[in-house]
Amino acid sequence: MKYHAFGFILVGLLCLPFSCLMADESIASARPNIVLFLVDDMGWMDSSPYGSQYYDTPNMQRLAMQSMRFTDAYAVPLCSPTRASILSGQYSSRHGVTSASGHQPAAPPESSPYPAIAPPSKRFIYAASKNYLDLDLVTLPEVLHDAGYRTAHIGKWHLGLSQEHWPERHGFDVAFHAQPSPGPPSYFSPYGVHANGKASGRHHVGTITDGPQGEYITDRLTDEAIKFVEANRNEPFFLNFWHYGVHGPWGHKEEYTRRFAEKDDPRDEQRNPIMASMLKSVDESLGRLLDRLDELGLAKNTLFIFYSDNGGNVHSRTYDDAKIDKVKPGHPQYESIQDWRKWAGGEPPTNNSPLREGKGRIYEGGQRVPLMVRWPGRIEPGTISDAIVGPIDLYPTILDATGLNAPAAHIIDGESLLPVLEQTGRINREAYFTWFPHLIPAVSVRQGDWKLIRRFEPHPSYPDVRELYNLKADIGETKNLARQMPERVQALDRLIDQFVVETGALSPQPNPAYRKALDPTAGLVPRDCDVVNLDGAIRIVSTGRQPFLGTSQVKLSGPVKLLITARTPAGGEGRVMWKRKDDDNFSEAERSTTFNLPANSIWSTIQVDLPIKGQPQIVRLYLPAQQTPVDVQSLQFQDTEGGSKNWDFSNVTPSSN
Repeated sequence: MKYHAFGFILVGLLCLPFSCLMADESIASARPNIVLFLVDDMGWMDSSPYGSQYYDTPNMQRLAMQSMRFTDAYAVPLCSPTRASILSGQYSSRHGVTSASGHQPAAPPESSPYPAIAPPSKRFIYAASKNYLDLDLVTLPEVLHDAGYRTAHIGKWHLGLSQEHWPERHGFDVAFHAQPSPGPPSYFSPYGVHANGKASGRHHVGTITDGPQGEYITDRLTDEAIKFVEANRNEPFFLNFWHYGVHGPWGHKEEYTRRFAEKDDPRDEQRNPIMASMLKSVDESLGRLLDRLDELGLAKNTLFIFYSDNGGNVHSRTYDDAKIDKVKPGHPQYESIQDWRKWAGGEPPTNNSPLREGKGRIYEGGQRVPLMVRWPGRIEPGTISDAIVGPIDLYPTILDATGLNAPAAHIIDGESLLPVLEQTGRINREAYFTWFPHLIPAVSVRQGDWKLIRRFEPHPSYPDVRELYNLKADIGETKNLARQMPERVQALDRLIDQFVVETGALSPQPNPAYRKALDPTAGLVPRDCDVVNLDGAIRIVSTGRQPFLGTSQVKLSGPVKLLITARTPAGGEGRVMWKRKDDDNFSEAERSTTFNLPANSIWSTIQVDLPIKGQPQIVRLYLPAQQTPVDVQSLQFQDTEGGSKNWDFSNVTPSSN
């Protein structure tokens, strides 16, 4: 995967030394300005050009009509890896920023990326993500700065907590930011950012200054971006404009939120007025910047890129969000959560349908994002491309557009998109990869219409280690074809193997301390549901019509008694079904029994008598989780001879990254 230059410098100038080209002011002035407008956590379906009928995004629609819009653009499922790939042109497996950990302290330089020990319940030891963008990398702004560009970073950074890793150290002349930065210091002024000190969750440090009382940070960032453009209108500039919206803690203008609270989505998919309000503010920011470029006569000579850092968030702030169960009055997030309940109830931030899942997952909802590119006179307005592209491609594309060479000692994994943008050719790439060894650890490869997901180990909620999808026929990734098409799986597997070697990916290592018996859910296989670890329990979250836990480990002779210790706010009817070795299939009429789980916020234990004859091969426990999740503390199967098979979740700790 090598960088290929398609510069626009006149043929007669190609023989001139690089230094001469830099000194020629006429050439420098002809170079395009670059604007990268990055939205945080904006999903593929979160604007009208991509199909939303709920969100109000007229300026995004306007930009789409002036741009080439990409239907198959990718990001990494979390923000920091995508941002590092934009600035380096490298896959996350190469630059090492693999998780959204840019707000955490950097590890000591000589420390191993692998933890020295791991709990005995963990099969593998995973390498930790770098928490900063490596200073040894030659970043895009450094190349542009050295070529005479004025460079600015405005907004979220999330690529280094301490000053040695701030944007000012990576080639930016102007920087308006605050650390730590998973989200803004505050969505409203006063922002409370200090000029000095050690950055922490309660002490933000950076260059953001307070504005008028109640000023909205999306508006302020736009003011700063426009100020930079105005100050540098007569020289080439690179504006790296990275919004905090629409990331948590979801500050919003209530006058907009109130309007969307009264609006229905004709698709009946998106219904969060807070997200709609925030997107409207981001859209207004986009409109203001586009207008000012027009007014200053800069639009024609500006390459404008609109992009998102990962898929839309579909898990936060719901009623079953385990992270906020313990948030009580006095907690820093308490008022924000109450505000969410007032306006959005238990809705997640957005809905990525028809894509599967969202942020933090390797499915399309987590990594397919909007991308629109405008360059008047060079890119035909209103065009659409299905080219498979990603953050690694922006660096070489911008170098190509500006006529600059790639740094000799810097590896670039991406390809220039100019042949696609100008409709003169295709991307010279065999496949596109996403490396994501966190949360539900996996790697994916996209080749044509085909996508293979390869997990590093089975997961209780995702037991298939390999998932193969034809995205042209099944964009929602509902039909895993891996078992039906082993040869295609093998071919894509080989591409992943090659990718891992070429990029130096840090694969998980076997945990020598692992003991399978200590895995609290070992032997339970979820179907149509996710299993989430709580504090002393597991939570069953429905993802389909008939959620159940299946097991082949109840090696008891019937009749059998099942004791379930559980709680659920809704209650409902559950069912236990079983199948013996000589049974062709499950029979609801002959080999099942029902039970009622009471609606209760406290733990209750119910007994279910199972008239099993002989020994069951497989047992399925259907829980009434269709409407609200069911929390389970223990499952105990007992026969009449004193035999038992138990699952005790009292020592489970909450799921983490």
